[in-house]
Amino acid sequence: MRKRSHDLDDAGTSSLASELRSVIGKLKRRMREQANLGDLTWSQLSVLRRLERDGPATMSTLARAEGMRPQSMSANVSALEAAGMISGAPDPNDGRQTILCVTSACREWIEATRAAREDWLLGAIREHLSPSEQTQLASALALLKRIADA
Repeated sequence: MRKRSHDLDDAGTSSLASELRSVIGKLKRRMREQANLGDLTWSQLSVLRRLERDGPATMSTLARAEGMRPQSMSANVSALEAAGMISGAPDPNDGRQTILCVTSACREWIEATRAAREDWLLGAIREHLSPSEQTQLASALALLKRIADA
């Protein structure tokens, strides 16, 4: 069994965790401000992210993956189709199902919003951190990855 390092006491570690959660939340909000999300809801954005990341899916698969009722997913899909963000095609294995995927316009929008957030972050790092602080941030990033992967 590996012995834990006690550089920080339990109260200090708890405080560190609380402050880290707060800072990460603030950073996420600042990055969201940089993206033009239009009139999309968080549920719709989540569906788009899932389709972009995991590829085409049926409505029932999306509903299960997102923890939604099929009726709620249907409303999200209808709104996203009307906005030109997703399209559907008949499932070749089951004509009763529709396979949904993001459109090329949606992919361009995703890339543009991602680029806007990264540009803001790059500018903030360059403007507010010295070269030595940027090196510290790179070291901290490795630690944050370990926590995220735990």
